[in-house]
Amino acid sequence: MLFNSIGFIVFFIAVLALYYSPITWKGKKSMLLGASYIFYGLWNPPLILLLWISTLVDWKTGQMLYKEDSASKRKFWLLLSMSVNLGFLAFFKYGGFLLDNFTLIVNSLGADFHPAKPDILLPMGISFYTFQTMSYTIDIYYRKIKPAQRFLDFALYVTFFPQLVAGPIVRAKGLLEQFIEPKKATRDQFIWGAFLLTFGLFQKVVLADTLLAPTADSVFKTPLGLASIDAWSGVLAFSGQIFFDFAGYSTSAIGIAMMLGFILPHNFLYPYAAIGFSDLWRRWHISLSTWLRDYLYIPMGGNRKGLVRTYVFLMITMLLGGLWHGAAWTFVAWGALHGFFLVVERLLKHKINLKINSLTGLVLALFTFVCVNITWVFFRANDFSAAMAILSAMFSFSTDGQMVIQYLDIYITFIVISLMFISHWVMRNQTLEAHAAKKQPLIGLAWGVMLVLLIVAQSDGEQFIYFQF
Repeated sequence: MLFNSIGFIVFFIAVLALYYSPITWKGKKSMLLGASYIFYGLWNPPLILLLWISTLVDWKTGQMLYKEDSASKRKFWLLLSMSVNLGFLAFFKYGGFLLDNFTLIVNSLGADFHPAKPDILLPMGISFYTFQTMSYTIDIYYRKIKPAQRFLDFALYVTFFPQLVAGPIVRAKGLLEQFIEPKKATRDQFIWGAFLLTFGLFQKVVLADTLLAPTADSVFKTPLGLASIDAWSGVLAFSGQIFFDFAGYSTSAIGIAMMLGFILPHNFLYPYAAIGFSDLWRRWHISLSTWLRDYLYIPMGGNRKGLVRTYVFLMITMLLGGLWHGAAWTFVAWGALHGFFLVVERLLKHKINLKINSLTGLVLALFTFVCVNITWVFFRANDFSAAMAILSAMFSFSTDGQMVIQYLDIYITFIVISLMFISHWVMRNQTLEAHAAKKQPLIGLAWGVMLVLLIVAQSDGEQFIYFQF
């Protein structure tokens, strides 16, 4: 079920009506759990079995990790949880990718191996809920948290529908504790949550799908022989599209949860105003970047093992972060580029003492944005040849190539992306909530305009990009 669909609006109204009806807190949580299974199961009901298995395994694992004192037994239970969760992820998301690469290697050695293509359905959001449940058992293993007291609370933590499919990836401590006592949104929370839901849908439907997606799709479907202006327009359009699409989902999820009385963490903090790639990953997909930092980078050694190992750990983390996004070498290349930029940034910081003021900050933010757009080429392109063709067109600055975009779409793209960058720069050190508190009349006007544009856009319910991850 998509947030940007009439079906979800009807579904959510029914959930709100039941949630604010005079039933017990346990009854409300049971209703939310059932609603979450319905929300997910409408895509493909049998896939609920994966959620059940992960829930049961990690519930039992958490209980045993807390009770056991034996180091070997505790490691066994942790490995069991990780094997089940990562096993599902490996099979459903990477099974075809692994088989293709195995076939390529075997055939390069002289064998004639041509296996049938596996028909594996990728469960929606499997990367998100896998990382979420794994954080629960890992935190219990390191005794950072205690296991959930009630199975109902834990099952709801795993499947909470606002953030189930595309995050934010919520830690157990941040959400489980909210299920203990009855929750009810205050009047201000409910109104702000409704605004965030509207704003998130506006980002997705109007900005991502209506204004930017057609331009990005046109360029990446026809990557060969492009004029430079078309290549840049397509890449910039995708840069804006993926931000508005993903931030739109996260903003909607936060708003939906808030209307129910629950608080989810921010997932984006104006990332295109980042000054350098370290700053970027403090602002982009924050719940994933902090997960990779806490459960991968720091356990490997972080920055405690010397500069060389720090750079190696950074590269490994970003390579796996790229692979998390998709089963293709282009995603690995995307992660490798981010790792490379992070390493270069750290090297330069040790060599150059640059004072950051408003002017140098703006220049560095623009440079970072250009570099980010280069990485997006590999993220969006179907293969390396397409990626290299687009990059070649971007930096040839030639007008001789084919024009696949109308001039109106080029103007729209540059206007939207320019306004996006400016707004990120202006807002980089404040939150939307703080800004809204100072500009309440303007927020009301903006809300009305967004509602009108959502109606005019007449979305067909396009899938969110990160559902495939």
